[in-house]
Amino acid sequence: MRSTCLFLVLAMLFLQSCLKIESTSSSDHEIDSVSVDNMVTGLAAQQDQGYTSLTGKRLLSPELDRWSLMKRENELEEAYQNYLSYPDSLPMIYWYGRRLSYLYRYHESIQVYTAGLSKFPESYDLYRHRGHRYLTVRDIDHAIDDLEKAVFYVRDLPTIMEDDVVQNERNIPRSSVQFNIWYHLGLAYYIKGNFDKAVSAYKKCMLVADNHDMLVSATHWLYMTYQKIGNTPAAERLLEPITPKMNIVDNESYHQLLLMYKGLYEPEKIYNVQDTDGEISQLTLGYGVGNWYYNHGKPEQAIEVFEKMMESPYWQAFGYLAAEVELANHTAVAG
Repeated sequence: MRSTCLFLVLAMLFLQSCLKIESTSSSDHEIDSVSVDNMVTGLAAQQDQGYTSLTGKRLLSPELDRWSLMKRENELEEAYQNYLSYPDSLPMIYWYGRRLSYLYRYHESIQVYTAGLSKFPESYDLYRHRGHRYLTVRDIDHAIDDLEKAVFYVRDLPTIMEDDVVQNERNIPRSSVQFNIWYHLGLAYYIKGNFDKAVSAYKKCMLVADNHDMLVSATHWLYMTYQKIGNTPAAERLLEPITPKMNIVDNESYHQLLLMYKGLYEPEKIYNVQDTDGEISQLTLGYGVGNWYYNHGKPEQAIEVFEKMMESPYWQAFGYLAAEVELANHTAVAG
């Protein structure tokens, strides 16, 4: 009887110990979940800190139509839940940040990438996308720093095609991670006025541009950069492989501009301040046409184009950003 009682006491102590361990484990899991949830909820609830252009203009997020907004919010919610479920998953961090950006919540996406980099400090993907978003919010120095790190960490990897947030009509990606890193770095150097480094970055783009979409976008910015430093012969040589019939899926605007540089289109047919609708593709065309006017001794028409571009709500476009630089420089020179 005594041995039976002793066995029961020991069994109860063992069961209590197990329950305590289980309770502690569950509590720790809840704390981890709450910690992640608080961080993400805090980001989601963060008030829009606002954005300021390089000319000092207040930049507001564009309005989305009802169905686009609903679609993007649903996609963000899915990415958010995946992130909560797998907070240490690099793809979940990556896509959560991208979905935030797609709703123009750039400060929050930058914070998500920053939190991710504390876990994955050698992630070229996170540096690439945080650098892109630093460009968007006009923090050019931080963009350069991130994109240079992305270059370093991706240096030994084979070509990796990058999935698009918005699929094209063929539902296939048309640019690689390596191309996009060099492309954004080249733009950051260009915006900063470091044209020699921009030339080097865009030459790297050309080396990894293995389809016509990548070719025309890299050629356009390298052409513009050569024109900035007065190397017109080098700029003109870039146009030799550009023809009217190319396999273009995503970058028709860049293709049109290159054909204009070759003399196949008139600039006013490409972009006209009287009838532009201010869409992103028009901003790409506008910046190219404005610089064409500059390069052909028509600065007044160039400024007219750049000022018209500022009426568009799509200040995230690289053409808009580059036009800001032109206007800021013009104002500085005019005194």
